[in-house]
Amino acid sequence: MARVKRGVAAKKRRKKFFQRAEGYYSSGSRCYIHVREKTDRGLVFAYRDRKVKKREFRALWIQRINAAARLNGTTYSKFMNGLMKAGITLDRKVLADIAVKDASAFSTLVSKSGARA
Repeated sequence: MARVKRGVAAKKRRKKFFQRAEGYYSSGSRCYIHVREKTDRGLVFAYRDRKVKKREFRALWIQRINAAARLNGTTYSKFMNGLMKAGITLDRKVLADIAVKDASAFSTLVSKSGARA
């Protein structure tokens, strides 16, 4: 009866981790135990930060809308409330884009929302 040699399977399993850890510093890219720890930790951060990225972009859009609204003599909250009452359904991403790229269109939105102070 021949013995089972498992080197190929083990090498294949480790190779996935080493490929994922390419570019890591020092033993983080060379030592299997460290590579496995670092790649697992990296995947945790990647999962978490996909959610954080959405949160940060929403905050950025709100800041941009608020800045543009204040240039038009109102505040973010009054502007958004006015849009809701006027039945204008634009999300914050689109509103921020309009605020940055087309100031006259944003001024029109402010006047339609009736939010001037």
